[in-house]
Amino acid sequence: MENITKQEKARALFMERGFNCAQAVAGAFADEMGIDEAQIVKLASPFGGGFGRMREVCGAFSGMMMVLGAYCGYDDPSVKTAKPELYEKVRLLASRFEKENGSIVCRELLGLKKGEVGGEPAERTPEFYRTRPCLKCIESAARLIEEFINECEAKKQ
Repeated sequence: MENITKQEKARALFMERGFNCAQAVAGAFADEMGIDEAQIVKLASPFGGGFGRMREVCGAFSGMMMVLGAYCGYDDPSVKTAKPELYEKVRLLASRFEKENGSIVCRELLGLKKGEVGGEPAERTPEFYRTRPCLKCIESAARLIEEFINECEAKKQ
């Protein structure tokens, strides 16, 4: 099988298979997270459109955070350093994502005002893809979390 990047896999999940932004990013890392692709895209499904088209936190960023949690989240709240260490990583990745894309908030990325929510999901037409930053954000999120994981792995060696 041809070796494709996570960015390319996320792009295909969004463009070819029709998954939302969060599903595309999280789904690209299903193998690394040890989660079946069908299960992770189901778990990520509410995060599209900035949480159900409420235009809050960007779905691509949310998918990236799901990957981060699977990779270096904590499961023992008695380890007092775990939460602050994870939250530091969240803020670092948020800063990187915001630097590349301008915001981590869906409505800001789309140029909408607070309170402007989406109704029914828009049909995926050439105009849809041309006028929205979603694909760029998906590719950015997939690349950033892949780079971050590689940085962490390099530090372990």
